[in-house]
Amino acid sequence: DAKTPENAVDSIPTHTLGACSYTSMYKILTCFPSVSAMASLQMYQTFVFLDIETTGLPQDSPRMAELCMFAVNCRSLQRSSLDRLLTPQQQLPRIIDKLTLCMDPQKPFTLQAELITGLSKQGLEENHKPQVNKAMAEAVKGFLDRQAGPVCLVAHNGNGFDFPILRAELKQVGADLPASIGCLDTLPALRELVKSGSRSYRLGDLYRSFYHQDPVAAHSAEGDVITLLLVFLAKAPELMLWASIHASSWGEIQPMYFPRTNSR
Repeated sequence: DAKTPENAVDSIPTHTLGACSYTSMYKILTCFPSVSAMASLQMYQTFVFLDIETTGLPQDSPRMAELCMFAVNCRSLQRSSLDRLLTPQQQLPRIIDKLTLCMDPQKPFTLQAELITGLSKQGLEENHKPQVNKAMAEAVKGFLDRQAGPVCLVAHNGNGFDFPILRAELKQVGADLPASIGCLDTLPALRELVKSGSRSYRLGDLYRSFYHQDPVAAHSAEGDVITLLLVFLAKAPELMLWASIHASSWGEIQPMYFPRTNSR
């Protein structure tokens, strides 16, 4: 007999649904002709929104100067229709784990990067910020370890920038993250989910499209993470489903450059 959405969802194994069940399940049912195909989906329990500020662009062989992560359980990413009546700041989840770290990049910023980020090598040195080291790597790993798994990192243009930079910096100090961690790049996801011939998919432009105002504190790592989280919330069911199907694994991410190991 043909299954209704309700009893089809009920037939999915509990381990597949996890803690975040019905909001995304209806979306999945519209994409899969066979309910049994859902048994292999990776239903992430925690999404960790990531932004990294660096000394320059990829062609400048950049080094990391600031990192921010916001960890949000999938339950807090499920919104009601009334949430759309709130201001963007009021829509932010109340329960968020946050990690922000600044570090000496061990090289000067390009002029453009310094102007955009408000950071400088001199300023970081004067504030006695250490370079990327094992303590920083352990802080990042510890932050992720305390989240309910499976965990998925989220970054805008993450595959092209944030993920390769972070992996290179961790490898520089002989560290790494678990290979099974998911990696969702919201740039290709939103290009697929929000189609428009004239639309810009820059993070700030997506925010303006969804909320009809400018983002706050752009080009600080924390400000960009807040913008990313709010953009994600505007399409949360679709993006959580996209992650379940399309997210890469950390083990698939290639470092941006081949690091020389620093044991400190």
